[in-house]
Amino acid sequence: MSITQERKEALIKEHARVEGDTGSPEVQVAILTERIQNLTEHFKSHAKDNHSRRGLLMLVNKRRQLLSYLKKKDAQRYTDLIGKLGLRK
Repeated sequence: MSITQERKEALIKEHARVEGDTGSPEVQVAILTERIQNLTEHFKSHAKDNHSRRGLLMLVNKRRQLLSYLKKKDAQRYTDLIGKLGLRK
């Protein structure tokens, strides 16, 4: 359900604004999106796992907060990020 260290490093490298950037909203949203996708796959075979479902809802809310912050601070970065990640169809 969690992501591997290699995948996390790849996400950081792909979405970082500068070298070594791990705290920008883009990187955080990308990591949260990967974790959300993994949990969504988990629920296809474990439908009654309500404890993990609570964690999924918390991840979705955290991602929503970060996207809201990014939209308020820089709308262009927001639109680029949701386009790259395939959010908001």
